[in-house]
Amino acid sequence: MENLIGKKAPKFEATAVVNGGEFQEGFSLEQYIGKKHVVFFFYPLDFTFVCPTEILAFQEKMEEFDKRDVAVVGCSIDSEFSHWAWLNTELKDGGIKGVKYPLVSDLSKTIAENYGVLAGEYDYDDEGNATFNGAPVAYRGLFLIDKEGIVRHNVINDLPLGRSIDEAIRMVDALQYFEKHGEVCPANWKPGEEAMQATHEGVAEYLGKKA
Repeated sequence: MENLIGKKAPKFEATAVVNGGEFQEGFSLEQYIGKKHVVFFFYPLDFTFVCPTEILAFQEKMEEFDKRDVAVVGCSIDSEFSHWAWLNTELKDGGIKGVKYPLVSDLSKTIAENYGVLAGEYDYDDEGNATFNGAPVAYRGLFLIDKEGIVRHNVINDLPLGRSIDEAIRMVDALQYFEKHGEVCPANWKPGEEAMQATHEGVAEYLGKKA
């Protein structure tokens, strides 16, 4: 699995469902270059159990992401038609109706593979037939991409482990603080708390204040 931190986010063009029910062909994260930070996350499958809790939790925090000028984009290996059906199913029936940010279709699994989150790999048996070892879905990967298209943070959870949307927002805050002030953010940093200079003196000063 390639480490993408500090590298350009892999490019793709795919069909996405946007605004809760509109198909958009040729969707790409390139549209955000120079304009927005991006939280791009993968989830295993539509119409499952942990996934809707995460997807709806992102939607519930969209005001916070909007305040920070951050685009949120989801992706799974389902088709755009499956996305559309799920987006138009009521919550009481296991749906995610009300979600407005884009959901990308990665039916070929190439986006998940390029981002290093595919929960398995293709192989060939002794007779030359293509096989897939593992689960042909994406792990719960999340990538924070800056306005230059560079991956600055990522976290990958195994399939049973839902992630923290508040932590994703905290990482956005930390990155944006660093970009604005040039100071680095220590462990558990939150907006309003003191950051520090990336020097031995800066660390000593910070730790001295914490003592």
